[in-house]
Amino acid sequence: MRGLIVAALLSVASMVWADVPQEMRAADVVILGEVHDNANAHARQAELVAALHPGALVFEMLSPDQAGRVTPELRDDAEALAEALDWQAGGWPDFEMYHPIFTAAPEARVFGAAVPRGAARDAMEAGVVAFFGGDAALYGLDEPLDADQQTARERFQFKAHCEALPEEMLPAMVDLQRLRDAELARQTRAAMNETGGPVVVITGNGHARKDWGMPVYLERVMPEAKVFSLAIAEEGEAEGAFDAVEEVPVAEREDPCAAFRKDG
Repeated sequence: MRGLIVAALLSVASMVWADVPQEMRAADVVILGEVHDNANAHARQAELVAALHPGALVFEMLSPDQAGRVTPELRDDAEALAEALDWQAGGWPDFEMYHPIFTAAPEARVFGAAVPRGAARDAMEAGVVAFFGGDAALYGLDEPLDADQQTARERFQFKAHCEALPEEMLPAMVDLQRLRDAELARQTRAAMNETGGPVVVITGNGHARKDWGMPVYLERVMPEAKVFSLAIAEEGEAEGAFDAVEEVPVAEREDPCAAFRKDG
């Protein structure tokens, strides 16, 4: 069965390869952004992963501990792998959308870069610099953002949270986003050092943006690396700077902000 799956993936990869930009093919690190609950975005990620044949996959959705649970025996079995990862507890969309990415590069090592919710609370209390550890300065977490970017990022967080967050919480939300960007960069660096790459990063479009997302932090620690960032976004929703943008149909979903609205 595994041989048939690999053969099928190679066939798909050969068809997709012609559509892969030369800059993506030549990159050491390819960041594939996503809309988390859009199945079409994940299908495109899986196609590109199969074509790129990376040495490592870095997932925003997995902690390092969870990543270590991905074994060859579990990889082809979506139900068993989801159970081993305790996927449902993470609050991410249906694992069936993500599973094809794991099987698209069956030999790639899996790395996790998640900052779980409990850890995020600890980071807010301790401060992201202390939480991140001794190399926080290496990634620039100890440096304040310039005023314009800080303001823009607070506005972005306000909008992303349905304009329901108290204003005093916005700086902390920006700090957490920076923490997650830096952790993605740290794990990507580890993946490159341990496997030789190329490395594909699976993350939300907000982290993939090159003007203030994880590529900024990666540049500090891997300045020689060729990085290609692709936003896979719903129509008109890609905000920020990317090397390329691909649009997918809008997913059917309930209004995520409905719960914050008051009757009348």
